[in-house]
Amino acid sequence: RGVVMSAYLVSVCEITDMNENLKTYAQQSAELISKFGGEYIVRGPAIENLEGALLQGKSVIVTRFKDGASVNAFFKSEEYQALKPMREGTGIYDIGIFNGVE
Repeated sequence: RGVVMSAYLVSVCEITDMNENLKTYAQQSAELISKFGGEYIVRGPAIENLEGALLQGKSVIVTRFKDGASVNAFFKSEEYQALKPMREGTGIYDIGIFNGVE
């Protein structure tokens, strides 16, 4: 087969302290995502919650990469790992990699 489908880095975030470190983290991680070939698809809170309470007060970030290896290259990079501590104490972050649909 050999079909490579896009992979998505999905983050569900509950921000509890929007401080200067987090703002710097958001800007620099966006630049790094772009450097690793990623692009934002969704970035922010829902404009309307239609069902359930899970997304209440949460922001969702969906970033498309060409494949799972590219997501891991970004997330495990020295640059990102050096940047990641800037968001410590700013909220609750649930992050996963999802395959796109063929």
